[in-house]
Amino acid sequence: MDKEVLGTILALCTAVISGFAIPVNKIFVTGLDPGVFTATRALIIGIVFLFLSFWQRRRRGFFGIGRGFRKFPRVSWKYLIAIGIIGGGLAFLFYFTGLKFTTAGRGAFLHKTLPIYIAVFAAIFLKEKISRKHWYALLVMFIGTVLIYFTKIPPSVLWAHPSAGDLLIITATILWAAENTIARKAMIKGESNFVISFARMFIGALVLFAFVILLGKINMLLALNPQQIINLLISTTILFGYIFTWYWAIKLINVSKASTLLLLAPVISLILGVVWFSEPTPMLQLLGSALILIGAWFVIRIRSEFTTGI
Repeated sequence: MDKEVLGTILALCTAVISGFAIPVNKIFVTGLDPGVFTATRALIIGIVFLFLSFWQRRRRGFFGIGRGFRKFPRVSWKYLIAIGIIGGGLAFLFYFTGLKFTTAGRGAFLHKTLPIYIAVFAAIFLKEKISRKHWYALLVMFIGTVLIYFTKIPPSVLWAHPSAGDLLIITATILWAAENTIARKAMIKGESNFVISFARMFIGALVLFAFVILLGKINMLLALNPQQIINLLISTTILFGYIFTWYWAIKLINVSKASTLLLLAPVISLILGVVWFSEPTPMLQLLGSALILIGAWFVIRIRSEFTTGI
């Protein structure tokens, strides 16, 4: 399969998983401390990707029996450490701290500005070619996102009176954009998407657990009951799917294109909210969903290119 097609399909899968995760987490993660919850998920997924990284590099002998491992690409550790600390650690800390001082609706909307920051970073630092068609489609999809969240938080109110929590979430979103740009750069240099995923989750988990211990919350992890452990594992499985498809996608296609397709997530959440929770569908949300789908159609048809010609 053409890598552009496969990368686009993987990015669409990531958007579906992201949209699916929002209503599912309403069911499974209530009552869990966000810091402990996030750190534990990251550690589990990081360990899984560590094993997948070695599995990917294995050498095959007779009858498929392994006979050692091929060397990993010599990508500087500074990339992996930066990915883990920035995206897997600090961004989550800023995001969850910000949520304490603002509403979930405001936080969700601000997070959806991520593709804008990624597009700017990708154009500047990765020399990705972003056509006018892409910018127009991104604008249409973002307007659609505004309409979907308008019933929860009018953007005019948000920008006129930003809270400290809003600013922290914007900072977290910019950090995630930077982390994704660094990850794409490392993969252009030949690093495996499994290794990138390991660095993002495992190193990030170490950062998060350091803060969990400093805040004296480690006892919350030891006090989890069986039902909470099951819920944690379900959510971890969903997040694993997100990480698996996302970093594979941006290995194959421009990160600016992949991130724009993530704006499909609110549409998925809207549909599932109607089906599962019988939530209402205001006309603005339907119109916003239509704009997002139209924009996504144009983005899907754009091929990944670099201004340098690589």
